[in-house]
Amino acid sequence: MNFQLTQEQEMLVEAVRSFVAKELLPHEEAVDRADAVPPELAAQIRGKAIAAGFYAFNMPEEVGGGGLDYLSQALIERELSKVSWALHVFVARPSKILMACKDEQVNDYLLPCVQGEKIDCFALTEPGAGSDANAIKTRAVRQGDDFVINGSKHFISHAGHADFAIVFAVTDTYEHNGRKRNAVTAFLVDRGTPGMTIRRGPKCVSNRGYHTYELFFDDCRVPASKVLGEVGKGWEVANAWLTAGRVMVAANCVGQAQRALDLSLQWAADRKQFGQAIGSYQGVSFKLADMATQIRAAEMLTLHTAWKMDQGSMTDGEAGMAKLFASEVLGKVADEAVQIFGGMGLMDEGPVERIWRNARIERIWEGTSEIQRHIIARELLRPLLR
Repeated sequence: MNFQLTQEQEMLVEAVRSFVAKELLPHEEAVDRADAVPPELAAQIRGKAIAAGFYAFNMPEEVGGGGLDYLSQALIERELSKVSWALHVFVARPSKILMACKDEQVNDYLLPCVQGEKIDCFALTEPGAGSDANAIKTRAVRQGDDFVINGSKHFISHAGHADFAIVFAVTDTYEHNGRKRNAVTAFLVDRGTPGMTIRRGPKCVSNRGYHTYELFFDDCRVPASKVLGEVGKGWEVANAWLTAGRVMVAANCVGQAQRALDLSLQWAADRKQFGQAIGSYQGVSFKLADMATQIRAAEMLTLHTAWKMDQGSMTDGEAGMAKLFASEVLGKVADEAVQIFGGMGLMDEGPVERIWRNARIERIWEGTSEIQRHIIARELLRPLLR
């Protein structure tokens, strides 16, 4: 495997890095304090991302997206994540599962999302179904040419900005290896559809300004033409996106960790105690060395996994390894950054405490560390337990 980036990839990284520094980072502190992104700022970021050619970089070229390979996508995610999700989310990456759109859905949902005219959100998680997605209770019952949806979702990111939700609901049950399983279907549900209510969820300390929402469905009637993919095959639509998403979360974690290290290096060089820069003391310098080593390992694992995605050979376990390791490295690095900064590391005048807060969610969303370990171990043991 060649670890050397192409000239095009290096130019792409530099362009995104410059965009983050100029268009996003100057707004981070104000957004964090306000716990909100002003609509005019969101529109400004979206417009500049479109003009720069970064918008929908994860979507295929044939539908107007960037058409980038997974390795290049991971490099972009690494750079974007050096600012909080509240801001870089507006450099939109539409849900790749929208590629399952067909017929009029292409013009109504897929293309508008790629062009920046509409925003989607992914509505799977429920109060009683987080890691155990098969336990979802939202139901959709066929009535003539419609489906009637009842149930609720929570922790739905960015739903307040979304024009429609990709909603997963049980449409049937079946037996598999003696166990009852849910047949799940994905639906495209427009904002404002009668019977669907969107409400701001509890406040989160991570990524202030990037909110989660609760969705409630009370006899919400959706035409059968709004089924995304096939009836009863919602998991097939979701799983490929979720697995790839874990690799991109790993890349996000690498970027955040690198920012924490960069800040720590500068502080260690500038901060004087006992007449010397604190970086000259082993207690600090060894921390920096460990942080840099862990970040490099996480980066190599993540980029290798993204490369395997491009080769079509990545497994669920490998995606889980990247997400697990990178998110846990970020947690350690962020904590060490606070320690190096001392009391100033916990003051909200600087970005370190913000990185520390934001880092904590990465070991939970897109599959907890425990779930990743389960996926990895199951894959390792499968050939031996047949």
